[in-house]
Amino acid sequence: MTEKTGKGVIWLGLAITLLGSCAAFADSKAQAKQECAVAEFAMGLRFQQQSAEIQALQLQAYNIATQKLDAAVAAAKDPSKLAIVTDLDETVIDNSALLARDLASCHQYDAWDTWLPWERDGTPTLIPGAKQFLQHADQLGVTIRYISDRADEQKQHTLATLSKLGLPQVSEESVLLLGPPKVERRAIVSAEHQIVLLLGDTLHDFDARFRKTPLDQQRTTVASEAGKWGSEWIVFPNATYGTWSKAPLQAWEAEPVVEPW
Repeated sequence: MTEKTGKGVIWLGLAITLLGSCAAFADSKAQAKQECAVAEFAMGLRFQQQSAEIQALQLQAYNIATQKLDAAVAAAKDPSKLAIVTDLDETVIDNSALLARDLASCHQYDAWDTWLPWERDGTPTLIPGAKQFLQHADQLGVTIRYISDRADEQKQHTLATLSKLGLPQVSEESVLLLGPPKVERRAIVSAEHQIVLLLGDTLHDFDARFRKTPLDQQRTTVASEAGKWGSEWIVFPNATYGTWSKAPLQAWEAEPVVEPW
């Protein structure tokens, strides 16, 4: 073998090794992406936990709720007959720390298999504006009912969490957890009170027509009830989980054109 030929063989070997390493790296990245599918939620979770915009939206929702409640109380003969019904998670309390912990471990947090320990030992924080609004409702003599799909068998832990956070009217009677669908639990409240406001981050917090229905049907119902949003129904933003999370994106079909500003 000549010196030139020997060098060619060496360079060929190096090139093959380099190509092999690149392919292995690409495969490992693809495998890592597949194994950490929950990573796609990172931007939504970052918005939910860290953005100033989410804080502004939450405060805006509670400001609107306060105005609507004040108007309802002013028009009522007996405010004690009025009630507000609110969801808990991502409406009154913020559970993003659990989701961030699971995402960091590449654990699919919307499988909800880490939720029960969080209910028992977790440390959720309050959504901005929640405590002030609920205390205001309490001072007005309005009944508060917390309707949540947290586990009823762990109710003592949820009651302890809400009490620790200083929320008003927390009791066995006022906190209605998972068992019957939310529409049936709302009916329990409306049997004795006039519900003047519903607050939640998921659409079935407002109406049974949103429960386990396709997204296009949900959008149709949202449009048909346009007058209730911000009036009787106060919806809170939640970019971390929901029935929309697996929906395909609709893209512009034109070829990308990169044009610097």
